[in-house]
Amino acid sequence: MSENCNFKVIEMTPKYKRILLKLSGEGLMGEKPFGISTEVLKSLAAQIKKVQKAGVEICLVIGGGNIFRGAKEAAQGMNRTVADQVGMLATVMNALSMQNALEQQGVDARVLSGLSIPEVCEPYMYRRALKHLNKGRVVIFAGGTGNPYFTTDTGAALRAAEMQCDVLLKATQVDGVYDKDPRNDPKAVKFDKISYDKVINNHLNVMDMTAVALARENNIPIVVFAQKNKDALMQAVSGKGSFTLINNEVNNG
Repeated sequence: MSENCNFKVIEMTPKYKRILLKLSGEGLMGEKPFGISTEVLKSLAAQIKKVQKAGVEICLVIGGGNIFRGAKEAAQGMNRTVADQVGMLATVMNALSMQNALEQQGVDARVLSGLSIPEVCEPYMYRRALKHLNKGRVVIFAGGTGNPYFTTDTGAALRAAEMQCDVLLKATQVDGVYDKDPRNDPKAVKFDKISYDKVINNHLNVMDMTAVALARENNIPIVVFAQKNKDALMQAVSGKGSFTLINNEVNNG
């Protein structure tokens, strides 16, 4: 073997059988100030395909912040219920875009919406979602819970519980949970592992607190990782790379 070939290949074996991947709407923008980056969609679809081929069943929830942020608009005077409904429609747009990107990769995917929009996607039904998963399809949950005043994080935790997922994977712009925002404070300390209670009690805003509480009640671990890293999803599913694990164990971070 030549010197150039003398390197160690890190084998990645999935730790989980069924996952729910939560993506932020902002994570779809790439370098764009608004909307959806085709390159980001292609990259995410390729990563999802790779993880699925490794034998993992995949559920997916995508936020709508790249198009519309309901809570932000409500804070500026828009009726909260109307703002949240518009935000839920934004998540449907992102879900349909991801479905198309997956299909272009040869991955069978279905969008199930908490809002009834039968002309463009299926309404969410528990047994229908399970049937799609059992047929090897990626299931994309859109429209949040179908109700205002609930974030897509909470919707993701709810669907993860309903689908009996082994883990909720939260893709963010940073590689885990910190005591402060590492983008603003270079002295921020990262946790390798932290309890649900500490996340809630310390108001560590990695996810909506209702979502964290729901995951705690159903004993669903949360893995927070950086979306932009190469093979980020496969690393997170395999317990490799840099991430934070949120569960019921005492924090050792």
